[in-house]
Amino acid sequence: MNAPPTAGQARRLNVTTIILAVFILVPACYGFVKKFIELVSLVGDEEGSFAVMPVLNYLLASFGFAMLFLWAMCHGMFRDIEKPKVTMMDNEAKLDAEAEEERDAWKGD
Repeated sequence: MNAPPTAGQARRLNVTTIILAVFILVPACYGFVKKFIELVSLVGDEEGSFAVMPVLNYLLASFGFAMLFLWAMCHGMFRDIEKPKVTMMDNEAKLDAEAEEERDAWKGD
C-alpha cells in the first residue's frame, strides 16, 4: 500500500494539478465559447437556430452537475474515499448478525 503523501508532496501535487487544469481548461473554454458565440449568431438563420436550445439544455445540465461536484468537494466527500466501503461492510455484518438472530429465534419456537 502507498504511504500517504507528506505536506510538501501534497502541496506540489495540488499545484501541479492546478497548473495542468489551467493549461488544459483555458484553451478548451476559449474554443468552446468562441464556437458557442458562432452558434448563437445563427439564431436568426433558419438553418442554424434549431441547435441552440439543445446545446443550451446540455450546458445547463452540465452546470448543475459541476455545481453538485463542487458542493461535494467543498463538503469533504472526496477526502476519505475508503470510509463508504468500510461503512458498507460494517452494515452488512450487522444485518447478517440480525438475520442470524431472527433465524435462531424461529428455530427456537
